[in-house]
Amino acid sequence: MHYQLSGHYGRQIMRVSDILKVKGNTLFTVTPDTTLHDAVNAMAEHDIGSLVVMEYGDLVGMLTFREIMLTLSKNGGSVGTSTIRKVMDDHPLTCTPETDVNEVRRMMLEHHVRYLPVLESRTLMGVISFYDVAKAVVEEQGFENRMLKAYIRDWPEEQQEQQPAR
Repeated sequence: MHYQLSGHYGRQIMRVSDILKVKGNTLFTVTPDTTLHDAVNAMAEHDIGSLVVMEYGDLVGMLTFREIMLTLSKNGGSVGTSTIRKVMDDHPLTCTPETDVNEVRRMMLEHHVRYLPVLESRTLMGVISFYDVAKAVVEEQGFENRMLKAYIRDWPEEQQEQQPAR
C-alpha cells in the first residue's frame, strides 16, 4: 500500500481508497422492491453482511443483518413477504475514497455502523466494513513495527570521537 504524506511530521495517512484497492471492487446491490427473502438468500449465498440499495443509479439505502434481525424479531422469526424498502436504512452514513481511515473508525464507532458505502460524487465506489478497517489498521501497524525494527537493527554505529594525543 502507498499512503499520502500528511503535514503531520511526515506521517502517512491511510485513506478509504487504499482499503478499496486491496479489497477489490465486488459490489452486491439490490433495489428497494427486492423481497427480504431474496435479500437474505443473497447475503447467505455470498457470505456478506450488507447490501447496497440502489434505485435509478442512486444510493437510496443500506440493508444489513441488523435490519433483518429487527424484522425477524418483530415478525416472530419470519421475514414474510416484505420488501427491502420497508426495513432498509434510508439515510445511510457514507464516506468518500479520500476519507481518512481514522475518521472512518470514529464515524463507525460514534454511529454504531458496521458498513459504509463509499461514494465519489454520486457514484458508488464500494462498501467498507468495520472488519476491512480493522484489518487495514492492523496491517499498517505491523508494517510500521517491521520498519522500526529494521531501523533499530541497522542503527549506525556512533563514531568514536578522536581525542588529540597529549
